[in-house]
Amino acid sequence: MTPFAAPLDDMLFCLEAVGRPGGLPGWDGSLATEIARHFASFAEGEIAPLDAPGDRQGARLVDGRVRMPDGFATVYRALAGQGWQGLTAPEALGGQGAGPLVGALTSEIFSGANQSLQMITGLVPGAVRTLLAFGSAEQQARLIPPLVSGAWLSTMCLTEPEAGSDLSRIRTRAVREGDGWRIEGEKIFISGGDQDLSEGILHLVLARTSDAGVKGLSLFACTGREGIAVPRIEDKMGLHASPTCQMRFSGAPAELIGPEGDGLRAMFTMMNHARLDVALQGVAHAARAADVARRYAAERRQGRGPDGAEASLDTHGDVRRMIDCADALAMGARGIAHLAFVTMERGEAAALVDFLTPLAKVHCTEAGIEAAGLGMQVLGGYGYLREYRLEQTCRDVRVTAIYEGTNGIHERALATRLLGGAPGAAFSAFLAAEPGAGIVAPRAVWEAARSSVAARADAADLAHDLVQIARQALLSVVWTRMADAAGSHPRPERIRRLAAAALRETAIMARSHALRSGLSG
Repeated sequence: MTPFAAPLDDMLFCLEAVGRPGGLPGWDGSLATEIARHFASFAEGEIAPLDAPGDRQGARLVDGRVRMPDGFATVYRALAGQGWQGLTAPEALGGQGAGPLVGALTSEIFSGANQSLQMITGLVPGAVRTLLAFGSAEQQARLIPPLVSGAWLSTMCLTEPEAGSDLSRIRTRAVREGDGWRIEGEKIFISGGDQDLSEGILHLVLARTSDAGVKGLSLFACTGREGIAVPRIEDKMGLHASPTCQMRFSGAPAELIGPEGDGLRAMFTMMNHARLDVALQGVAHAARAADVARRYAAERRQGRGPDGAEASLDTHGDVRRMIDCADALAMGARGIAHLAFVTMERGEAAALVDFLTPLAKVHCTEAGIEAAGLGMQVLGGYGYLREYRLEQTCRDVRVTAIYEGTNGIHERALATRLLGGAPGAAFSAFLAAEPGAGIVAPRAVWEAARSSVAARADAADLAHDLVQIARQALLSVVWTRMADAAGSHPRPERIRRLAAAALRETAIMARSHALRSGLSG
């Protein structure tokens, strides 16, 4: 198996070249680099070696409690003990105040090393953000420090058997009891709904306090095990070491977070963080697939060159094509994710963030899936074997296009809800402000498609192609920025080669989707 190696040079280059975080309050690029390097060393040495064994053993439900694979509790204690769980939390509450961009760097590394464990620990920053935005000062002081120390982990309890993407169908109910509340109902697909890593779990639960549709939903915190049972964990295609729990709330004590009836807005604070985190999961898998394929192809002898000597696999044209494609998928997706993160942190373009967040989620997860398939193809029959790890990448990455809102739902929202309002206008203004010859053609296709969709009464059927055009337009910006900054990368010729090919492709692909869907203007 190819050992995991964090792609630090690419990550740090991409953040500076595409995200351009300079000028952000408190941003220190040198400190961010040092932190990322320290976490990469920890992830490569301690977290990644548990990935394949954890996948084989899987999480288990024993007498109503989840048991994590061997070694996970030990590495979690080390993770928490070194302060990584509180990396982005405020210093006043015990955290290190490193900020979300540093968190994005460590999150990608973590997902590449072991996504199953990352999913269990990675909801904590979103929970902290939610409590900071909606919790009272007393709740923040009481609930955040255990998350920061690692004594608690967190969950997001949203989905129900009859309420997936249609939140108006949520039936879990909260009932007042004295000064508190009791929750009754069932939630499904809850990552880390139970585990044996932390002493406690903070469950953030969306529950109904009235029958007024989504306005009747409120957010609650459950901090103990009373009235909470896990009757089963799901037997999944991938992420075997991550327990996906069915949860039953039977009079579970709870406390209200934020105003009653404001639960959806509060939950989306956590979900928007989770969606960009999922985007980084797609990036991590794309980078892992490209790295495994590249290293394998450089060593594998197959066929002969023009001089009759044995040739390495990577000298064959089709293999080079696939490796470069997987490499470009990872780099382009990372650029989109970093751009979304930095724009969010600047806090000056909320409408643009509203557009970039679902677009990043869609693009990065699709890129991860495609790169995993390409990596497997490079290895041929060996790629289909567990021994080389890529079959696990294919299994693990597939769910990223499903959870935190399926990609199709995000595409529909972009086409029907966001396009005609401030987010769509902000995205067009962003494209218009970007210089570079490679941006002109994709931008023109985007504007024609945007006008065409805006003139239609129902754009849902055009959502997929519209979003593909938006993806290509955004990629043209990302690759133009990378090409301009290529000299700062340790391997500048690689960046220039990938950028030149990608910029040719963005114009072709944007036009192709426009013609296919009749959105060519």
